[in-house]
Amino acid sequence: MKRAERLYAVVDLLRGSHLPTSAARLSREFDVSARTIERDIQSLQVAGVPIYADHGAAGGYSILKEFSLPPLNLTASESLAVLAGLGLLESSPYGAAVRRARAKILAVMDDDRLAPVQSVLSTMHVIEAPAPDPVPGEPGEVPTDLLSDAITARRVVRLGYLGDDGVSTTTRDVETMGLLRGGDSWLLVGWCRLRDGIRGFHLERITRLEITDEVPPTRDPALLDTDLARWPTRRLGSRPGAQ
Repeated sequence: MKRAERLYAVVDLLRGSHLPTSAARLSREFDVSARTIERDIQSLQVAGVPIYADHGAAGGYSILKEFSLPPLNLTASESLAVLAGLGLLESSPYGAAVRRARAKILAVMDDDRLAPVQSVLSTMHVIEAPAPDPVPGEPGEVPTDLLSDAITARRVVRLGYLGDDGVSTTTRDVETMGLLRGGDSWLLVGWCRLRDGIRGFHLERITRLEITDEVPPTRDPALLDTDLARWPTRRLGSRPGAQ
């Protein structure tokens, strides 16, 4: 049995057991050493599988019963494409989620597929745009990766936004609509209540970010589509050939 198949089988066995399952039993069940089982459990935990250990005489491993692990069934070339795509997004506002997703994929890949994929990935390079100069008086970087959470939860965000002069700052309440990649920059797209219209905000010019508990009213999607129609844009979630 290949390692990926064993990982899925371990999850299925734990889900079907009403009592904690010991490493010794798993070792006998899959004809591998207890150390191998411990490494498998660790890999599954890194991948986000909610496995926990029950200590004591009747202890062992258990899993949240409502959890299921859908098999990826990716070929080596598909794994390479996914990991390469995630690598391109690492500097995006989804950087933290990208790193978690990559860890999950690597944790369930067979060793015979992982080595050549990592070898090819090591030959790929990205020329990053120069990092913008820090905003004077602002301590550290704004955690713009939180924008993905705000967009998913449909929340209004309050921004401190640096003006074109590089000195003045305005406060903007923005109804988040999405993210846009323009040239070397990522922009937050949303309805700006100060300007009463759709605006794009360069992430490197956001000096302060606060996620409020306000859910904005639903805006007509045509407003955003009309605004984006000025530019040759593509939705990352669209299917090939879709309009």
